[in-house]
Amino acid sequence: MKKFRIGIVGCGRISVVYQNAFQEMGEEIEVCFAVDKDIRRAQAFASRFEGCAFSDRLEDLLAAKLDAVHICTPHFLHKEQAIACLKAGFHVLTEKPIALSLPDAQEMIRTAADCGKSLGVIFQNRYIEGVQQARQLIASGAFGRILGAWSSLNWHRPPSYYECDWKGSWEKEGGGVVIDQAIHSIDLARYLMGCEARSVQGHIARRILTNIEVEDEADAAFTFENGAVYAFSACNYYVKNSPIRVEISGEKGRCLLTGMEMEIELEGQAPYRVLPQAAANGGESYWGAYHGIQIRDFYRKLAAGDPVPVDPADATKTLELVLGLYTSAKEDRTVLLG
Repeated sequence: MKKFRIGIVGCGRISVVYQNAFQEMGEEIEVCFAVDKDIRRAQAFASRFEGCAFSDRLEDLLAAKLDAVHICTPHFLHKEQAIACLKAGFHVLTEKPIALSLPDAQEMIRTAADCGKSLGVIFQNRYIEGVQQARQLIASGAFGRILGAWSSLNWHRPPSYYECDWKGSWEKEGGGVVIDQAIHSIDLARYLMGCEARSVQGHIARRILTNIEVEDEADAAFTFENGAVYAFSACNYYVKNSPIRVEISGEKGRCLLTGMEMEIELEGQAPYRVLPQAAANGGESYWGAYHGIQIRDFYRKLAAGDPVPVDPADATKTLELVLGLYTSAKEDRTVLLG
């Protein structure tokens, strides 16, 4: 297998997950460059890898001899940094969301195609074992016609979480609990149902975290092309990070994800649970244990010349649901999707 020379842009909180994933991959990759606006963070990350250079300037990374770059920076930087890396001849794997607008996401897709490079987006929870099994069952028809879905997220973010120069801002974060935390719930509902939403009626509010301009609570009804309605709710002012829940219901079956555990019920069979097998790879518990699996899959797909997970067109469809919810809430109307 090809050994990829890689770099990382953004060495903040999430970078510990990448550090551990990179170390676990051993001979598959060589970590060559780390960039962060805080040079101390870049140096600290680089110190974990022999011969790894570091800088506080993206331009220095762009001049390096690399095969792929990971973008782990604030949301508003994803587009410009990913495009710069693609144009420099690097494959790119960026944290979610792919971008803050659909035109920006489309520009990223075009740039990747024009440069002949792969662009992937992190949605690590798709790799949860129970999610994979439920998706296969739903796709096979074992659940029958899908009737509906719901998800709930009740997490805790203190006011101090937003005491930085980009979080809590429509311009830089792009929203609050929906685009930052609950985007994963929306993506899992899309992924499991195996079809696309066609409209959304949404509502957002700022109820408890009044030090921010974006929402700390949201709910919505998404109508999918198969007629199923997905009921969505989220807040990030709860007293703790309660396990997320995502349920898909069909004529012949039901699956309920609670945290990382999946409960599956099929007609004529005893209910059973699919437990997570992946070991945590550092960071906050609510990030889960699946970043490393998606990162490894990304490089194996690159080595095989196959499409990478999650491709940017797919990630853009999830972004469309998020942005549609926001538009619906702000304009108090049903928004058509797709």
